Amino acid sequence: MDAPQTSGDWTYISGNPVSYAVFGSSQQASSFVMRCDRTTRTVSLGRSSSQISPQPMQIFTETVTRLLTASPRRDSGPTMLAAELPAADSLLDAMAISKGRFAIETGGERTLYLPSWAEVTRVIEDCR
Repeated sequence: MDAPQTSGDWTYISGNPVSYAVFGSSQQASSFVMRCDRTTRTVSLGRSSSQISPQPMQIFTETVTRLLTASPRRDSGPTMLAAELPAADSLLDAMAISKGRFAIETGGERTLYLPSWAEVTRVIEDCR
């Protein structure tokens, strides 16, 4: 919790049936994305990566630590390592209310220390 915040800002992008909370220096240079798919009621957690095989993704919040498996995906932008969670998963709540920030540690990449801003909550609530 004391590590310096990763540089960048959150941006919320509203859409139907998909909305996003994007963290980075710009939308084109995102380092982390939370994607809500209202159709399936799932939230994808993705971080930019050059990895081409599944990697462990550990999420650290003030109250919860969870290990997920993130798989490489490439839609229209850079390659992302992504894991999906049901919208009702308590890990998402812990990320939204974590005191100040939460961390994303992914195999082969630097750890991200992200602020728990309103955009995180908005994208989670979109799926509920």
